Amino acid sequence: MQDIPAFQLKFLGQEEHLLLPNVTSIKVVQHLYDVLFQYAITPAEEEKLQSFIGLMEAHIKSKPRAPFSMPVSNLAFLDEGLQELKLLNWMQLKASVFEIIPDGNDDDGLEKILELLESVCTFNRQEQSNLIYVYPQGLTVY
Repeated sequence: MQDIPAFQLKFLGQEEHLLLPNVTSIKVVQHLYDVLFQYAITPAEEEKLQSFIGLMEAHIKSKPRAPFSMPVSNLAFLDEGLQELKLLNWMQLKASVFEIIPDGNDDDGLEKILELLESVCTFNRQEQSNLIYVYPQGLTVY
């Protein structure tokens, strides 16, 4: 890899995440919506559930190397639905949160940094940000 700009990784902490099982499909995700719908009682909760399902579908369609996960705190609205996810083989684990701090403002430079990081660790980028979730070693790589 050439011309990778200098950067820093700032460790921000760890979060408890639920991790989507690696044997999944869009059809399974849509079925999951039907199962979890009973736990979304208010319109606001239903909107959060639709957003969660949309993120999952987009992740699966992108065919990433890293697993899909979501902080447990972001799924608290599901209440007992969290147990349902665990029964459906979702794994709870700690994901480390890092901020990528490039030395320049070049978007192309950030892409090169992300390519480098993909070769050394398993992570997901937070959409439209410089934050990444880094997963423990030993997870099955997609």
